Amino acid sequence: MVDEAKVRRVAEHLAKEHVRRADYKPLAGDMLPADMDEAYACQRALVALWSAGDFGPVGGYKIALTSKPMQEMVGVDKPCGGAIFTSIMHASPATISVSEYQHVGLEFELAIRLGRDVPVSGEVYSADSIRPYVDAAMPAFELIEDRNADYRTLEAMSLIAENSWCGGIVLGEPSAAWAELDLTDTPVRLDYNGETAEANTGAAMGNPLSALAWIANLLAERDQELRAGMIVMTGSTMPTRFPVPGDHVRYTVEGLGEVELRAAD
Repeated sequence: MVDEAKVRRVAEHLAKEHVRRADYKPLAGDMLPADMDEAYACQRALVALWSAGDFGPVGGYKIALTSKPMQEMVGVDKPCGGAIFTSIMHASPATISVSEYQHVGLEFELAIRLGRDVPVSGEVYSADSIRPYVDAAMPAFELIEDRNADYRTLEAMSLIAENSWCGGIVLGEPSAAWAELDLTDTPVRLDYNGETAEANTGAAMGNPLSALAWIANLLAERDQELRAGMIVMTGSTMPTRFPVPGDHVRYTVEGLGEVELRAAD
């Protein structure tokens, strides 16, 4: 049973922490969500506060903790989700001001755009059954706002309550070519300041469509749905990097193009 009074307290506390740019600390004591249901209730309340304020409507969702090592680090056996506001979605090429964040990180992902609503019908979606709802895919950066967190202290309930640290996204050009690709084995490349920093294949959770199905099912459990035009970030394919002013970053997904970002003061 979710404690609604506690949920409001947690959401208001987190909103105030962001306003005063406090360093991240895990929730503790009577503020710590009892379980994932309560953590997601806190997240939903926080998102509602932000949406009613400067952030405006939600335009999509993200998936975090897609790797087993990250899940083990925070003590869970599954990923977690968060909302993305339309107001913090940026088109490539983008310039971000690192001073607008307390501590911004970059994650390197495949973003998916929905072509139609994904109904909450009792169906448990899979990579195959979610596929017809996809309109386009594109390379993308997620901007992680970790608020100078000490990663040794991370735990999942606090991370979920704080909307899984989503600080925005940068999107490449949408492409319909995804339908012709094997998304479980698509080469990706990261170029950092003109040099190739990393190259591998871009699968998160084995298949980005599995990640999309996972977030659709998570939302359905909470009577929410993915709607046409929404963007879903399917999980990072490489370790997080923390840009400094002057950095020029380009991430390429073979067959789908690239996304580009410059970091400024």
